Amino acid sequence: MLPDRRYLRIVFFFGRVVLGVIFWDLLLRRVGLRALANRTSRARHTAAARRFRALAVHLGGVLIKVGQFLSARVDVLPEYITDELSGLQDEVPPEDFAGIRALAEAELGAPLAQRFALFDHTPLAAASLGQAHRATLPTGESVVVKIQRPGIERIVEVDLAALRTVASWLKRYPPISRRADVEALLREFSATLREELDYVREAANAVRFGEMFAADRGVRIPKVHPEFSTRRVLTLENVGFVKITDYAGITTAGVSRADVADRLFTTYLYQIFVVGFFHADPHPGNLFVEPAGEGHGWRLVFVDFGMVGQITPAIRAALRDAAVGIGTRDPARLVHSFMAVDAILPGADVERIIEAETAVFDRFWGKSMGELRQTDPREMRQFMRQFRDLMYEMPFQIPENLIYLGRTVAILSGMCTGLNPDFNLFVNITPFAEQLLREETGGEGLEYWINELTEWGRKLVALPARLDTALARVERGELTVISRPSPEQLRQTALLTAALNRLAGGVVAAALLAAGTALYVSGQPSLGVGGWALAALALLWAVARG
Repeated sequence: MLPDRRYLRIVFFFGRVVLGVIFWDLLLRRVGLRALANRTSRARHTAAARRFRALAVHLGGVLIKVGQFLSARVDVLPEYITDELSGLQDEVPPEDFAGIRALAEAELGAPLAQRFALFDHTPLAAASLGQAHRATLPTGESVVVKIQRPGIERIVEVDLAALRTVASWLKRYPPISRRADVEALLREFSATLREELDYVREAANAVRFGEMFAADRGVRIPKVHPEFSTRRVLTLENVGFVKITDYAGITTAGVSRADVADRLFTTYLYQIFVVGFFHADPHPGNLFVEPAGEGHGWRLVFVDFGMVGQITPAIRAALRDAAVGIGTRDPARLVHSFMAVDAILPGADVERIIEAETAVFDRFWGKSMGELRQTDPREMRQFMRQFRDLMYEMPFQIPENLIYLGRTVAILSGMCTGLNPDFNLFVNITPFAEQLLREETGGEGLEYWINELTEWGRKLVALPARLDTALARVERGELTVISRPSPEQLRQTALLTAALNRLAGGVVAAALLAAGTALYVSGQPSLGVGGWALAALALLWAVARG
């Protein structure tokens, strides 16, 4: 297909989708035809997914990657859409072998029959940018040879040009443009996609992953054969086993699907939060389960290391804070971690966001993905009414440097839910959050307790001024009472307030006492005594307020 015709087909498809959204989901809903839009939504969305799947299979290239990403979002998208797109994991049409042979022989500098003892002409798997063939080295080792599709670089550039056109439309829509620099995100996507076409770089990534998991007997990374690899040909150890979405095959092999979900999740926690280097393309074609026989365990197998992500120390620190915030149900810590990575728009009402996160924890913390998907719509509507101001403003933005991390976490969430419908993010992240917290308070105990002592001291010093400000507002009549509680309600409220004051004072006193003790033991007697003094003051305050 000529590049200009390919470009027009992609642009036309997305243009049709955008116009459909404007007509059905914006225009009709605003003129009172919401019921009609809702009644026809499933059929319309299914038809759009089917058209996209047909187009992606026909054109290949970047569209396959987009479809694979969407098909893995079983945690967010309706099942009828993900089912329609799931075929894109397997039905990418293979390239004609004559073209593959010519490219491989040109890269390796010799006929395939001279470089390999055996070479299977039938592809093992076909992907968007290349395809894999089984082969045997002269030494007898079984390998998989990954070869780029001829002309794929030109195809990728045409697809990216089409997506740039679509991005130019999206950036004109304020709800999107104020939350994401669409052009910057596309530049990041384009740069990573071009890097994925360099198999020398991918080989280096595979070696690094092998080193990362060398001591982990539950994870397997294929060995690279550099002497049979070039920029467009990559030869790896053959590690094809049970595909991670072959649920029946996993069960037949005697492996628990829930255990696979847990290991997959834990493995990514290690990559993201500990190392800061992660496999950024965890779609089902790149992950396998290797059964080792009954009673001998199993291994999680990664392949395809063309798309990876790296996280700077500053961002990793913020992400660790987010993990601790989720694991310990600390909404303030979670929101401040969002701010640290610029995921919240400047000028946003941070206190209101913390209030919303608190409500989310109260209502949804501890529920599995399956339970969250089955949440009563009335409960969701009630939540949206309570925070309709945030729903309208949506004070969040997509940081450019987190595009691949967000994509990876999104796919990962869907895969874990597919493996185990009862997968529980909160249960799985809590032990990891506790470990991070122990490291924070143990490995760097002195620094932690000094910071905590300073923070609590700042709050105690600011307390009288805040109370004075509140009383001044009362005197000026700036505080409005919107209801008249009964005497019994006042009495109950007073009792509750006193109890909360005592509890808060006790918590503060305990924290300061622990901080003072830690400081004293660590050789800082002056600061330690100061911490004890502040603990005594906090306790006295609690008794007086109670």
